Amino acid sequence: MKVRRAMTAWVLVGITLAATAGFVTLLGVVPSSGEPAAAGADGNWPQWRGPNRDGISSEAGWSTSWPMEGPPKVWRASVGQGYSSISVAAGRAYTMGNAQGRDVVYCFDAAGGKELWKYSYQCAAGEQPGTRVTPTVDGDRVYTLSREGHLFCLSADKGKKIWSAHMVKDFGAQLGQWGLACSPLILGDRLIVDAGITVAFDKKTGKVLWKSEKQKAGYATPAVFQRGDKQCLAVFRAFAFAVLDLADGRTVYSLPWKTDYDVNAATPIFSDGKVFISSGYGTGCALIDVAAAEPKVLWKNRDMKNHCNTCILWEGHLYGFDGQVGGGGTLTCMEFQTGKVKWSQRGLGTGALMMADGKLIVLAERGDLVIAEASPEKFQKLAQAKVLGGTCWTYPVLAGGRIYCRNDRGDLVCLDVRKK
Repeated sequence: MKVRRAMTAWVLVGITLAATAGFVTLLGVVPSSGEPAAAGADGNWPQWRGPNRDGISSEAGWSTSWPMEGPPKVWRASVGQGYSSISVAAGRAYTMGNAQGRDVVYCFDAAGGKELWKYSYQCAAGEQPGTRVTPTVDGDRVYTLSREGHLFCLSADKGKKIWSAHMVKDFGAQLGQWGLACSPLILGDRLIVDAGITVAFDKKTGKVLWKSEKQKAGYATPAVFQRGDKQCLAVFRAFAFAVLDLADGRTVYSLPWKTDYDVNAATPIFSDGKVFISSGYGTGCALIDVAAAEPKVLWKNRDMKNHCNTCILWEGHLYGFDGQVGGGGTLTCMEFQTGKVKWSQRGLGTGALMMADGKLIVLAERGDLVIAEASPEKFQKLAQAKVLGGTCWTYPVLAGGRIYCRNDRGDLVCLDVRKK
């Protein structure tokens, strides 16, 4: 069914889903500490697509030598329907799911799988049911967003509510057919949430610092980058890609970008003053020069159509899934500067991927975990094993020598890939 294939980028994802869809090599990213983070080197993966939100970990020394049945399963859990990915920080693993008309935020012991706490609230599962957003861990707090707009700041150790807001009731957010998929973004003392209207909060108190103009929400998680002497936000909404001034939320630049079902889900990817955007439904991708006084499209094609999940940018090449969910996608390598396809690999459906130690960590659409070299020369598989059933559109996470994977019905598995 075409409607089923309109799934967003959950993480993504976000999608946020996510957003995932969701849902980036970010120039000018500012972690909450104000210093660049070592992406996953300490066993932490505290937010959507990692410390630098680029899907790349510096963790090394993990194993791709597996028995036929795959890496040992350390623990499993059932977390309810959805597409939320996993965040790992301070020895805890966080995710979200939906069951019986309620969202549940889960916190597990990352190594052993013991449930440490959960926080639940009423929220409809919706069409393509379940959660879309990946929790964001910042110090002693964790931030979550529901598909309906419930925004929570919880204590990371106990799951107690510190403050909350609602993006629809409080700000009049205009949701798309599949709800919200923006994973909360922490920048210094600010919390950024995009729901068509982008809002900057004081992360400690929930005080509103600024609001952007209101548009219909897309399904992407925003990205931050440096443009001249200004820090800017990139937001991918229902009808347009837009650049906002991070200081006050004012729109600096907007490019109309129409996709069927208004599914703009992949997080924008920045490098060297340029941004890459991509959507499914035959829309395709483009590279935009945002450093120029008047931003302009450098190239546009239909060779990388990110329906749900965002690409990885590594050494001048994009690695991601081209095509619709439902089995028709291809894992593709594309040159960032030119849009030239270097290779495509069928047989993995339309899944999700991250990268570590020069290797792609791919969770294929039907639950195969695949490790491959991150090389533009050719697709070179190093390991593969079936680790889940169901539908897998959620990013896998490597943290502390363990790979966390989940499917749409909420089966979560933790796999041991530490070298013995």
